Amino acid sequence: MRDWLAAMKAHAPASASVTESPAEPARQTARTEAARAEPSWSPRIVEARAPRAEDPDLAELMAENLMLKAKLDLETDRQDALKAKLAEEIRALRSHVQEEVGLLESFRAERDRILAECDGLRAEQGRHEAERDALRRERDRATAERDAAQAEIARFEAERDTARAEGELWRARAEALAQPLFQSRR
Repeated sequence: MRDWLAAMKAHAPASASVTESPAEPARQTARTEAARAEPSWSPRIVEARAPRAEDPDLAELMAENLMLKAKLDLETDRQDALKAKLAEEIRALRSHVQEEVGLLESFRAERDRILAECDGLRAEQGRHEAERDALRRERDRATAERDAAQAEIARFEAERDTARAEGELWRARAEALAQPLFQSRR
C-alpha cells in the first residue's frame, strides 16, 4: 500500500509537468480565440494524453491493489464465517455448561439431602446407643438384684437346712429321751 501511495505521489507532479507536443501551443491558441469569439458556453475539449512510461507500473500496482482487496474481502468473509461458527460453538458450549451446572446443582442438592439423612441417622444411632446403654445398666442392675436375691434365697435355704437339721436333732433327742419312757410301759 505504501509503495502504491509513493508511486501515486511520484506520478502526480510528473503529470503536471508533462512535456507538451509541438502542436499543443497552436491548439491552445485556437481554443482561446474560439472562446473569445463565442461569448456563450462551450464544452471543454480534453485532449488525450500521451501514454507515460510509468503507466504499466501504475496499472500493475492498481491490479495488485485490486487483487489484494479481493483477497481481503475473501479473508473477511472467511473470518466472518469463522466468527459465526465460533459463536455457534460458544452457544453450544454455554448450553452444555449450563446443563452440567444444573446436574451439578442437582447432585449437590442430593448430596445435601443424603448428608442430612446421615446426620439424622447418626442422631438416631446416638439415641439408640444411649437407650442401649440405659438398658444395659438396667440389665446389670436386674442381674445384681437377681444375684442378691439368689444369695438371699441361698441364705434362707441354708437357714432352713440348718433349722431342719436342728429340728431333726431335737426330734432325735426327744425320741431318745422318750424311748425309755415308752419302753418301760411295754
